[in-house]
Amino acid sequence: MITRRSTQKPQKPQNTQNKTFLRFQRVLRFTLCLVCVGVAAQTTTRRATNLAALLGYPSFYHGRPIVIVGTVKTEADGQIRVADDNGSIHLIAKNGAPEGLDEIRGEFWDLGRMNADDIRLRALDLRATFKIDPEGPWPKAGEVTAIMASAVTAATPPPAPSIRAIVLNPTRYIEQKVTVTGQFSGRNLMGDLPDAPGKSRYDFVLRAADAAIWVINMRPKGKEFDLALDARIDTNRWLTLRGTIQQGRGLQWIDAEAGSLALAKPPTETTAEEPIRVPAGPPPEVVFSAPTEDETDVTTSTNVRIQFSRDLDPATFKGHIRASYLRAQSLERGEPDTPGVEFTTQYNAPSRVLELRFAKPLERFRTVKVELLEGIVGTDAQPLKPWTLTFALGGS
Repeated sequence: MITRRSTQKPQKPQNTQNKTFLRFQRVLRFTLCLVCVGVAAQTTTRRATNLAALLGYPSFYHGRPIVIVGTVKTEADGQIRVADDNGSIHLIAKNGAPEGLDEIRGEFWDLGRMNADDIRLRALDLRATFKIDPEGPWPKAGEVTAIMASAVTAATPPPAPSIRAIVLNPTRYIEQKVTVTGQFSGRNLMGDLPDAPGKSRYDFVLRAADAAIWVINMRPKGKEFDLALDARIDTNRWLTLRGTIQQGRGLQWIDAEAGSLALAKPPTETTAEEPIRVPAGPPPEVVFSAPTEDETDVTTSTNVRIQFSRDLDPATFKGHIRASYLRAQSLERGEPDTPGVEFTTQYNAPSRVLELRFAKPLERFRTVKVELLEGIVGTDAQPLKPWTLTFALGGS
């Protein structure tokens, strides 16, 4: 929306990975290569969403193809905006857009998350299109957002409640009881939604076509089924659910506390679109860390903060971050085993900062190695190059 040191570096430990892990690495590298094929373009699926979600989670939707429904109006200054009860966003449509309730397909952009030399901006007049000075300071994340429309058509009221209809027209269904059918997706295992409502112990996602919605206050269990929230094997099951539509913080969910849940048959036909191709931005990379590489006399109570150049998919951090003491130092000290390093992580999407917090103070006079392994990707599936940070601890 347009709103204006220096000590000798210890010897690296020997590679002790077993053959199984090496085979896993080769498979992972091959998979990532498939993701990288055609750097000039990425293939992705359009997501049905709404203005509340775009305004609440711009980092999640930035650069993604979307479809929304909203009221289009041309302002006095000639700017086109799409709006609903949750706010409005600048709409860029080459061929114009009819005023009134429209269905809009396009790509959501947050200029603060793009570089001024981004290939996607080369053909645009930034001053005329976004009302920004290309020679002035570049906007911060969230300051300049817009939907780059590829198609705008008059919207028609949905014939009956469905997951897609609810997502595209959330205000229409708030506090209404509905019955919908969707594919079980556990705790957002497909990465369809930017956040969780955190309302109950068994929150899970149902998806259908290009839309997804949370379900709360209902364990995914019945007479003939008991689905696991974190098991992808269960995501081939379809469920019919009855509950009440609610929303908050840019999310919608179905409160099924007084509702019902049953197994359903998958649809024989699908309305999902063919994958579309969108230009790819540059791969993400680490631009800053604290402590810095080879820093010495670091306090034992330190946390590690790592900032990235582009938005990352937080779901890909799991299993791809490692922190350890150098094995070589343990060998020099005659220790039979190297102590482990326990930590938790927290990712701040607006600032693109990953923080590692250690469970207890680190051991004095040791060298710590933090590794970001293969498998971490950006929100447009561009892989982050593996990265290593090494720093030496002091005596306090």
